[in-house]
Amino acid sequence: MSIKPLIILPDPILRQTSEPVGAVDSRIKTLARDMFETMYDAPGIGLAAIQIGVPLRMLVIDLAKEDEPKMPQVFINPEVVESSDARSVYEEGCLSIPDYYAEVERPASVRVRFIDGAGKEQELNADGLLATCLQHEIDHLNGVLFIDHISKLKRDMVVKKFRKLARDRSPAV
Repeated sequence: MSIKPLIILPDPILRQTSEPVGAVDSRIKTLARDMFETMYDAPGIGLAAIQIGVPLRMLVIDLAKEDEPKMPQVFINPEVVESSDARSVYEEGCLSIPDYYAEVERPASVRVRFIDGAGKEQELNADGLLATCLQHEIDHLNGVLFIDHISKLKRDMVVKKFRKLARDRSPAV
């Protein structure tokens, strides 16, 4: 297992659409372990494979608080098959957009079909923070960032800030 470097805005990799996972084999299980280690190190509650530069439809989530036992969940080829008309608003952040948070409105509950870490097809009804987190991470698999759900003005300001930070980090030529 190893901690992988996170892909940070404005890297265009974050806008790629991820490819479906074929078989849940040892390579996918190793990827899941690396993703958890990276997410816990960051620290975060969710991570899509694309955020570490792997364009596969896979994400990991653990909503356990610091003083609770870990509750790692692996979602392979997840898709929202149903979402509620009711809406909820959560303040979201993203490991690929460090230290930026904004309120995002999404469906309050969703039903997600996916393959678990053991290779079994599952369906899960989720609400609250889990529903928000699943939608946020599934968006990543489609090249969508949470800032795409806020006003254009705020989004443009965030992107401009991260472009400047990226330029400042780049070595001079």
